[in-house]
Amino acid sequence: MKNEQNFDLIDISSIFVSINILPMEQLEQIIFYTLEKSIKSYRQFAQQSISKKKLDITIDQWLILKTIQNKPDLTQQQIAVTVFKDYASVTRIIEILVKKKVLKRDFHSSDRRRFNLSITTQGLKILKDSAPVIQSNRKKALNGVTNSEIEMLKKVLNKIIENCN
Repeated sequence: MKNEQNFDLIDISSIFVSINILPMEQLEQIIFYTLEKSIKSYRQFAQQSISKKKLDITIDQWLILKTIQNKPDLTQQQIAVTVFKDYASVTRIIEILVKKKVLKRDFHSSDRRRFNLSITTQGLKILKDSAPVIQSNRKKALNGVTNSEIEMLKKVLNKIIENCN
């Protein structure tokens, strides 16, 4: 095919097919788009529910508090890996939690570069008060999803994780 200026025009669809790109592929057809969309939707919904209950905490702050509650000896770097955040974000969130007085930070007894992180009484209260909201959020999000569907989803997601590691 030639245009007015005598340049050869290439059939773009043949290029897409030859490099395995589908020009008509819609975002909604991509499983990872749907997965990301579901996570974002849940996080927005969950944060709105937490805010409506006047709990002064974000999802990310709650994740870090819960991680420290479950594994109090983790370093900040290990916390970052556990909650899928970069180290700088975790450091910033921990600083906010310390300022809110829900987390206490002391120097480690044998390593002055590390900190001991402990949840304060106020932090434990936030975790306790948020538990019913979080359970309700999970219940609503999983409404109509059977246990076998949840198990199948876990298997599929774990296969994707294995494939990527």
